Amino acid sequence: MPFKLLSLPVKRYIREKRWDCFRPIQEAAVEKITSTDYHYILTSKTASGKTEAAFLPVISQLKEEPGVQVLYISPLIALINDQLERIEDLCRHMDIKITRWHGDANRDQKEKLLNRPEGILLITPESLESLFVNRPHRLNALFSNLRFIILDEIHSFV
Repeated sequence: MPFKLLSLPVKRYIREKRWDCFRPIQEAAVEKITSTDYHYILTSKTASGKTEAAFLPVISQLKEEPGVQVLYISPLIALINDQLERIEDLCRHMDIKITRWHGDANRDQKEKLLNRPEGILLITPESLESLFVNRPHRLNALFSNLRFIILDEIHSFV
């Protein structure tokens, strides 16, 4: 059932990757996130598929419109870099732009995002704070169509 709830490009990606089935967290997340406007906390053991559980239904619901639609916040630069690699292939299938924004990220990519905001922004809390402090005049254009916020490693924020 969850497979039917995903967009055609996401279904195509899953078929190309030859996934046999969803993991339990992925099934639950796809069903809930695609069918309601509620907020969810996804918890599951390490390497259980939480990243895909969050991103598959979210990416399925993105629209072609300006502005960052997904804000992914992680306390770790290494995790942002890892997540970029994991979702980049999927987003390439759907022509969704992904931008990393942290101290080690490419400055030109950040400027491109500011000049043409779109897609998914992967960012650390410190970089998000800096963005709010140093570029407040850019926030409306950047986040006017924000649809989803994903907080990874939520226990770090508590």
